[in-house]
Amino acid sequence: MSSGADYKGEFMLADRRYCYPLTITDYASRYLITCDALSTTKEVYAFSVFERAFKDFGLPRTIRTDNGVPFSCCNALYGLSKLSVWWLRLGINIERIKPGHPEQNGRHERMHLTLKNEATKPASENFLQQQARFDDFIDYYNTDRPHQALAMQVPGDQYKKSPRPYKGLGDLDYPIHDWTATVTSCGRICYKRRKINLSTVFAGQKVGIKQVSDKIWLVSFMQYDLGYFDHETCRLEPIENPFSPKVLPMSPV
Repeated sequence: MSSGADYKGEFMLADRRYCYPLTITDYASRYLITCDALSTTKEVYAFSVFERAFKDFGLPRTIRTDNGVPFSCCNALYGLSKLSVWWLRLGINIERIKPGHPEQNGRHERMHLTLKNEATKPASENFLQQQARFDDFIDYYNTDRPHQALAMQVPGDQYKKSPRPYKGLGDLDYPIHDWTATVTSCGRICYKRRKINLSTVFAGQKVGIKQVSDKIWLVSFMQYDLGYFDHETCRLEPIENPFSPKVLPMSPV
């Protein structure tokens, strides 16, 4: 099971506040899992939306997004964000489209066009009323609106919940590494009283440290290798980005 997630372009409500709809869809069936009227794209609010969706619908294998916040952070190691690190911890693969290629998430973009035309024009008076319209749209989109790509069935006819239940985060263990370090709130690990910068997106996470040659150490997060540092500089040297945007086929609408 794969999902797509994105923010539909912001728009102004009648009360002059901006609305940022966060949407999640099931890739195969086009089922609209959620559409939340948010006042910002800050990740703290996105966490709540995704956690509720995971509790209600289970965990997807993969989430496909663009490279914008809060899905990615251009200043962080490998463009990760706290949200995407959380997904990785839950066993969800992150799949990023190439910058400037929204067609690689075409099914989701097509849904956004329908959402815009049918649930935002004109905009509602306030967030409460706009959310009620989004809720009505979800029901209509999933149960009443047939899709040509689904042989004129509705998404609800084909959608099945993920068999992977949401159980929160388990412990991280690195049995084949030499030692385990917890990343500080400043995004660092300590080695012999010296500080090595990783990224604040890993704050509170455990990473594994393994010596690979004389005075050279490898830093890993889960099954992903982040980079190397040596005894002298204690500076992490990144390696090939394991989370770089993949060349994806155009997503049929």
